[in-house]
Amino acid sequence: MLYLQLFWEFFKTGLFSVGGGLATLPFLYDMAKKHPDWIDASSIMDMLAVSESTPGPIGVNMSTYTGFKTGGVLGSLMATMGLVIPSVIIVLIIAGILTRFKESKYVQAAFYGMRPATMGLIAAATIVVIKEALMDTSALAKGDLLGLFEPVSVIYCIILIMLMSKLKVHPIVFVAVSAVIGCFVKF
Repeated sequence: MLYLQLFWEFFKTGLFSVGGGLATLPFLYDMAKKHPDWIDASSIMDMLAVSESTPGPIGVNMSTYTGFKTGGVLGSLMATMGLVIPSVIIVLIIAGILTRFKESKYVQAAFYGMRPATMGLIAAATIVVIKEALMDTSALAKGDLLGLFEPVSVIYCIILIMLMSKLKVHPIVFVAVSAVIGCFVKF
């Protein structure tokens, strides 16, 4: 039953997370609420960091990790297959249909309409990542607006953005350096 649940939850995520790996984040946070024994909100940020720094699509890495943590190797296979199968099915269907109807005004309108939805999912994921990585939301409960942002994390983020825009270095260098720094300094 667990393996079918893993498959089904990630199938739904794969079916509706249009826009790539970051678009899966809202679904993963929802999954953390429904299945706290599988993942929790704080581990999603850790999974995101690992998924961003390892080869492969973010969503696939995250589903594989969650499945493995929950149900071992078979759990990772079921979660990963659940996430990937909807994309395969949709791509096969669209490839067959699109070649015949790619000039259709309805097909063009559908793609035009999906753009804001995709941007909305990615924007929601960005807000969650900013909140988790740079903010201490418990400060709001205390009425401490000055303590809302974690200064060291914000400064480090700004430094990385500036370095990434100025230096022509592969992004993996920044990920690797940040991982080493993170081993010694907890932001």
